[in-house]
Amino acid sequence: MKQVTALCRDCLAEFQQSLAACSRCGSERIVSHAELGRLTMAHIDCDAFYAAVEKRDNPELRDKPLIVGGGKRGVVTTACYIARKFGPRSAMPMYKALQMCPHAVVIKPDMAKYKRVSQQIRKIFDTATPLVEPLSLDEAFLDLAGTAKLFDRTPAATLAHVSREIERDVGITVSIGLSYNKFLAKLASDLDKPRGFAVIGEGDAVQLLHDLPLIRLPGVGPSLADRLKVDGFFTVGDVQRRSPQEMSTRYGPTGEHLASLARGIDRRHVTIDRESKSVSAETTFLDDVGDAAELRRRLWPLCERVAERLKASGLSGRVITLKLKTARFKLKTRRQTLPAATQLAEVIFRTAEPLLREEARGPKFRLIGVGVEGFDEQAQAPIDLFASQQVDDTAHLEDIERAMDTVRAKFGRAAIRKGRADK
Repeated sequence: MKQVTALCRDCLAEFQQSLAACSRCGSERIVSHAELGRLTMAHIDCDAFYAAVEKRDNPELRDKPLIVGGGKRGVVTTACYIARKFGPRSAMPMYKALQMCPHAVVIKPDMAKYKRVSQQIRKIFDTATPLVEPLSLDEAFLDLAGTAKLFDRTPAATLAHVSREIERDVGITVSIGLSYNKFLAKLASDLDKPRGFAVIGEGDAVQLLHDLPLIRLPGVGPSLADRLKVDGFFTVGDVQRRSPQEMSTRYGPTGEHLASLARGIDRRHVTIDRESKSVSAETTFLDDVGDAAELRRRLWPLCERVAERLKASGLSGRVITLKLKTARFKLKTRRQTLPAATQLAEVIFRTAEPLLREEARGPKFRLIGVGVEGFDEQAQAPIDLFASQQVDDTAHLEDIERAMDTVRAKFGRAAIRKGRADK
């Protein structure tokens, strides 16, 4: 591997010393790091992807705040960086986003178009390395180990080349994170947005992680973060001060996982063959739950959350997935395939509930989740699991849910809910 510590992102010139501007082309877009020449794991994230594609296709939107989402009845799918200055963020209810930024232009998502653009980007990724792991339409891990000899340049330079190709051929920008493992590469890609290139090396990982809140670690959701706060763990540094053995004793496999991440250790490899993209939601309980009625009660709001995301994205799927994690961290996944695609919370719940009943007969669980995958190209009229026999009932379910969406969009999410939410 070359002894490179600086790279010009514009002309791809590589240097063995840090510098403020490129001596070859004069560009100030320089990325410098002592380990730059030997890091090979990358995470590439498109900048405000859906909004960027819409602005590319309509230059009149370039300097305007733009929100891509499901209209007043949905949620924000993507807010451009201009809109974000006023507060809108992904997954925020549309009515709230428009309260913050009433002058925003709102466009409904065109998933078929975004998928085509994503495929263009994937082809560019494949020219850099065969080890590509897509996480969604707009982000992926790339392992560039072994590519230095092939291209006669460092992986960092190849990533800069990929970024230039995407800007030139696709017309949008990306942000790059480069490190020695997946966790830190993904963390790095978020440090210098938009159009950024951030590097985290082995020599600076522990110090960089020290002051981050624990919720920035993969697998740490709000419930687990709250539990850790009760025990005096607020930042990654609080975990770093405890030995891996102590963390394991206190929290079992979760403690081991946290201790490793806090020290910048992540042994996951890039996985080429992934399951189909899904929309999902899950929650980790403060205390393990074994009561079937309580699990059923916790399932319903997750189904609603997934349905909201599906509607906002214009997606519908045929495969409903139930996810459970036992108190001993054993993961159980159950799936049911529908005769036709759906995006309704009621259909998702009616499909997942029998799967839950089958599993909720013995062990207690620390996590429950539900997801939808097996997407159709375009959202269809949602059909119930027993739609062939209950067409009228299906239409009735859809009418009810759409009416609830309208009320919530106008008066807030808590304005109306189904009775099972209180059971």
